[in-house]
Amino acid sequence: MDWFKLSLQLNKFPITRAMNVLDDIQKISEAHYAEYQEKKKREIVEYHLKHNLFYKDFSEISQFKDWESIPVMSKADLQQPLKSRLSNTFSKKNVYVGKTSGSSGHPFIFAKDKFAHALSWAGFQDKYTWYDIDLNKSLQARFYGIPLDFYGNIQERLKDLISLRRRFNIFDLSEEKMEAFLERFKKSDFDYLNGYTSAIVLFARYVEEKGIKLKEFCPSLKICIVTSERLFEKDKRIIEHAFGVPVINEYGASEVGLIAFENKQHQWIVNSEDLYLEILDKNDRVLPFGEMGRIVITSLYNKAHPMIRYDIGDTGMLSKKSTVKCPILEKLIGRTNDIARLSNGKVVPGLAFYYVTKTIIEDNGNIKEFVIIQTKIDEFHIEYVSSKQLSNEQRKKILAAIETYVGKDLKIVFERKDVLKRSPSGKLKQFTSLI
Repeated sequence: MDWFKLSLQLNKFPITRAMNVLDDIQKISEAHYAEYQEKKKREIVEYHLKHNLFYKDFSEISQFKDWESIPVMSKADLQQPLKSRLSNTFSKKNVYVGKTSGSSGHPFIFAKDKFAHALSWAGFQDKYTWYDIDLNKSLQARFYGIPLDFYGNIQERLKDLISLRRRFNIFDLSEEKMEAFLERFKKSDFDYLNGYTSAIVLFARYVEEKGIKLKEFCPSLKICIVTSERLFEKDKRIIEHAFGVPVINEYGASEVGLIAFENKQHQWIVNSEDLYLEILDKNDRVLPFGEMGRIVITSLYNKAHPMIRYDIGDTGMLSKKSTVKCPILEKLIGRTNDIARLSNGKVVPGLAFYYVTKTIIEDNGNIKEFVIIQTKIDEFHIEYVSSKQLSNEQRKKILAAIETYVGKDLKIVFERKDVLKRSPSGKLKQFTSLI
C-alpha cells in the first residue's frame, strides 16, 4: 500500500499528476531551462494580475513587462485577511490553508492551490529517494511538536498513522522523556529521523552521554533529516557520532514548500522545479553568484495565492558553481532558536513556541510582529507590535497555551512596542533566552 500517496489522494491533492509534471520538468535540458523558468514566471504574474485583486493593487502594474519591475513582497504585506488575498478562482473550501510558524517574527495565514501543494510533496518525495527513503514505505521518527487539544491531537495522529510517521513529542525533553525515546528506537524499525534541529541535537547529546550509538539499537536507521532551524557544524558532528548515520540539511518553509535539500556531495541543491529563487541586495537588485543577500522566492505554480518575489526573511548566497537548472545554496543565515530551561528541569526547544504563536495569529492582521524573550528561569516577555492592544481574552488564551505547551507557574509579561529590536541583518528572532 502506498500510504503517502493515499493520504494525499484522500484529501484530493492530485499527487499522480504532480509527479508526472515534476518528471517532465526534470527532463528539460539545461540549455532550455531558462526558457521554462521565464515562461512560468510570466504565467504566474499574469494569472494573479487577472484573477487576484489583492495582487493587482499590491503590484501597481496592469501587465507583465519585465521581471525586474515586479515588486518584492514581504511577510508584512500578507498580514491581512486571507479571503482578501485569494484569487477569485478559488475559495477556502478548495485550497490548502496553512499557518507559518512565525519563526522569523512575522506569522501569517497562507493558501496553496491543491495542485501546487501536491507538486511540493512530489518534490520532497523525489529528493528523499536520494537516500533510499520512500515516503510510501519508510518509517519516520518525527521530532516535532503536536497540538495538545483533543481534536487537533487526534487529527495529527491520524495523519501520522497514514503517513508512516511516529511522533516524538518535543515539548518535554527531560532525561526521563529521552530515555523513553531511546526505548522506542529499540522496539521500532525506523528508517529515518526528521524534525527540529534543536530537539534532535538534545537527543543526540543524551545518546552520546550514554556512550552508545543509536544505529546499534535501531539497525534499520539510514539518515537523519534536520529542518526549521540552522544546523551548526559542531552539532552535525554530535548527531552523526551519536546516531551513526549521516545528517541531511533540509531547508523549507510551509508557505512555499521545499527550498533546498542536501545531496550526497554535501551541496544544498535549490528546488528550481516549482520555485524560483533569487538573491537580492537591499535595493532589490539581483546579486551574482557568490554574493550574500536576501533570499527571495517565487512559487511558480500557486494560483490560489500570490507568492511572487516573496522575501522569506533569510539571508544566503548561491555558489559560483550554480547553473540555471541546478542552483547550489552555499551559505544560509537562517532561523536559529535558543532553548528554554525551566526551574523544574524541563527543557523546551524554542520552536515549541510555534504552538503558542498559533493562539495569537489572527486572520485580521492585528499582530504584526512579536518576539518571546526568557529573562529569568520562570519569566518570559512577549514583545509585540500591533494595531491595538491585546484584549484580556487574547492574553488569557496565550497564558493558557503557554501553560499547556511550556509549563505552569511562569510569569508572563506583555509589552506592546512601536518597533522591535532587530539583529544586524534585519531579522527578528522569535525566541531568545537571556539566562
